[in-house]
Amino acid sequence: MPQQTILVVDDEPDFITGFRRVLARDDLEILSAQSGEEALALVRQRRPDVIFMDLRMPGLDGLATLKRLREMDSRLIIILMTAYTTTSTIIEAMKHGAFEFVAKPFSGTKLREIAAEALKVANDMRTVVSYHPSANESESTEQIIGSSDAMQSVYKAIGQVAASNATILITGESGTGKELVARAIYHHSDRSTKPFIAVNCAAIHDNLLESELFGHEKGAFTGAAARKLGKFEVARNGTIFLDEIGDMALSTQTKILRVLQDGSFQRVGGTETLQADIRVIAATNRDLPRMIKEGTFRSDLYYRLNVVHIEMPPLSQRAEDIPLLVDYFLRRLQRETRRQCPSVSSAAMKVLQAYPWPGNVRELENVIRNLVLTVKSDTVLPSDLRLRGELAETAPPRGEFSAAAPSTQAFASRTPETSNDDADLIGGDAALDNCVFDSGVFRDIETAVEPLFDQLVDARDRGHKFSAFDVMERAMILHALNKVKGNQVQAARLLGITRSTLRKRIARYGLKIDTRVRG
Repeated sequence: MPQQTILVVDDEPDFITGFRRVLARDDLEILSAQSGEEALALVRQRRPDVIFMDLRMPGLDGLATLKRLREMDSRLIIILMTAYTTTSTIIEAMKHGAFEFVAKPFSGTKLREIAAEALKVANDMRTVVSYHPSANESESTEQIIGSSDAMQSVYKAIGQVAASNATILITGESGTGKELVARAIYHHSDRSTKPFIAVNCAAIHDNLLESELFGHEKGAFTGAAARKLGKFEVARNGTIFLDEIGDMALSTQTKILRVLQDGSFQRVGGTETLQADIRVIAATNRDLPRMIKEGTFRSDLYYRLNVVHIEMPPLSQRAEDIPLLVDYFLRRLQRETRRQCPSVSSAAMKVLQAYPWPGNVRELENVIRNLVLTVKSDTVLPSDLRLRGELAETAPPRGEFSAAAPSTQAFASRTPETSNDDADLIGGDAALDNCVFDSGVFRDIETAVEPLFDQLVDARDRGHKFSAFDVMERAMILHALNKVKGNQVQAARLLGITRSTLRKRIARYGLKIDTRVRG
């Protein structure tokens, strides 16, 4: 992602200094202005991605400046800040298009969270998605890649529906590019100058999702200290993308149905009926017809969403697109890293085309990123490829890749069987002495972890905050649970930990268990 820009507008120099210190990152430029008039002039010159602006300033105050800025560009992400909050002020600010309203003082953690969300929304709105890929596209353009018959059908569907206001349901496995399709529809629609807001329904707890979408009134629940406007109000006249809608609770589904029927909704804890002129695009990797039969998804909502249906094909069904995708990712990484990337040999390409890609295009992109970081020669050979942590020294026929990496098999073979699958201790915590770590199996694992560790370190160096141990542990747990279709007893045995330990980790990482485990 190219460098993004935040403008902070405040008449207190000390506040601006603290703001810069908290958000300091190499990939983020922070501009400043000390008055509304200065902010207007600066926005005309630079068009920042996100604006944080104090409400009370001498001369042109924050609310008046907000109105002027929204006239310049209705897609500007503007967050108002003040130590003097009143309900009427918040309502007035939101009516004129403020993205968020935060009360001073606020913590550095709170500031980073708001900034991250706002920058993501700004990037989604400003980065055009092309579905007619060309090598001459600008660096700020993202592309949906593929020339296969399956992808040609997707392109036709985008072209047919983009200019309409029809509700769209995009289905397909995780990692196939459903959000890119949603953004392509938005960028080629008549609402492209209005907001585009994406909401990941699976990433927000059921108790909070309704408030996130529809807002809440002061006192609606514990912690609701002030009225908050939801995404349906923030995205007025624009497009809202409901990702992973299959994970939405039935109570929230009912409210979504009402919005689709007549455009009306109520804030949580409120009685006022509001209207929303919003185009809805939804996506899911789940089998909604099966969920309808099980009673976990409303049939009437399904038919309201499924006005236009776009099915994203898995990468395993369009292997002919893999060379195009590899070339696209290499060119993009070359621009990002500003260094020459290796080419992929024909033998390595055959391995890539034979691999089943359970993680689809997202997994392929991660593999290419790994190659750019780890391959020292000019050409990628089959022995350089690591697929699911394995060295792909040969190209096995399609469908013959083992679902478990050698490391998983090694742990499983050391775990004693138990006669009681419901016992809390399943296999016990593995106690490994030094002679085991000196074995060839573990030396191979240590070699395989090196590039993954380098990726994590690189991400942290770019300002992302996370625990490398948590990332690796979560990935191992996901892999084990998916391998045994969510059976926690068997997963604990594979991992060599107790069942109670596994339960704690599942709760810690917010994993959802069905026949396929999702983070």
